[in-house]
Amino acid sequence: MYVKRNPFLRILSVARRECGLLLSTPIYIFCMVIFPILTVIFFTSLMDDGLPQEMPIGIVDLDNSTVTRSIIRRLDGMQTSKVVGKYANPAEARKAMQKNEIYAFLYFPEGTTSALMSQRQPKVSFYYNSTMLMAGALLFRDMKTVCTLGSAAVGQATMRARGYTDEQIATFLQPTSIDLHMIGNPWANYNIYLSAFMVPGVLLLFVFLITAYSIGTEMKFNRSKALMRLSGNDIWVAMLGKMLPQTLVFLIIFYGYLIYVFGFLHFPHQGTWYQIALIGLLAIIASQSFGMFVFGLVPSLRMSLSVCSLWGVLSFTMCGAAFPLFAMNPMLESLAQLFPLRHYYMYYQICIFNGFSTSDAWVNLLALFIFICLPVFVMKNIRKAMLEYVYIP
Repeated sequence: MYVKRNPFLRILSVARRECGLLLSTPIYIFCMVIFPILTVIFFTSLMDDGLPQEMPIGIVDLDNSTVTRSIIRRLDGMQTSKVVGKYANPAEARKAMQKNEIYAFLYFPEGTTSALMSQRQPKVSFYYNSTMLMAGALLFRDMKTVCTLGSAAVGQATMRARGYTDEQIATFLQPTSIDLHMIGNPWANYNIYLSAFMVPGVLLLFVFLITAYSIGTEMKFNRSKALMRLSGNDIWVAMLGKMLPQTLVFLIIFYGYLIYVFGFLHFPHQGTWYQIALIGLLAIIASQSFGMFVFGLVPSLRMSLSVCSLWGVLSFTMCGAAFPLFAMNPMLESLAQLFPLRHYYMYYQICIFNGFSTSDAWVNLLALFIFICLPVFVMKNIRKAMLEYVYIP
């Protein structure tokens, strides 16, 4: 009888029951351990080189001169580009690009070199597939760079023939000297950039879904009343005991991801380990609390899973990593504050990536604490659902 009267022991009793369910149900093992680990390995190894290497590019060279061949060799020597084919005309190259055989092609019209030598500004055309945003942007950069360098080389040779000094030539060709410093990610490593929000976003999506699923299946399989009896009809005891094992498993996976990327992959960070540990803890608990809040609003397994899925998928866009939030519609900018991943990402940017104090991200920490408090408003609905609702397939 003492176990029933002591809330702490009742929580442990519910937690033991939940551990049995987690170990005996394959979907929990897959969605809480196997799939998250595969997600971490997949995303971090997919972009292991930092940038895409040797993307296929085509050439249409109707001029076929020493200058254009030199530009082509420079383009082929770049890290992200590889010349895989030469085409007789732009129509053939365009067909190859539509078949995804190449991502871009560079077109030199006839008379390019003669126009360049006589300073008549020849037109060199770039064609690239912008539906593949990263490939198109990188190949456009490479084509523009080699053409600029090629024209500069011709201009340099012409000016030397006219007797200009190297200093005069440099001033003419590059009047402004650029001293570029890329803060935080000087390698332009897409693994560091994308894995910072893609992997946590997927992990938090699993947290959303498993939280709603674990509560909903209590009703689906007629276990809800047994759960309430074990908890002494105290919904707080029932939910705390039920979430405790899941929280520990998700924390182990999330901290494992953080240790892997910062300790083994050496992602750059200027934050302290307590800041990293804090954001991992708050992100997991806030996501679980949001999943409980959604189920409390719509105490249906199917509907709560649908809402959590939608919210988790939209998080990738609304967190502001892929597209800046200030450039969105003001209504969407306000809506973005309702996504836990947004506040995780902002805390990551402010405190971990840039090394500012935790107090500089107090708004985001406050938002995560508000997410954690959301179940308070729906606990009565969850209790009523557990005791009275009948599951309808």
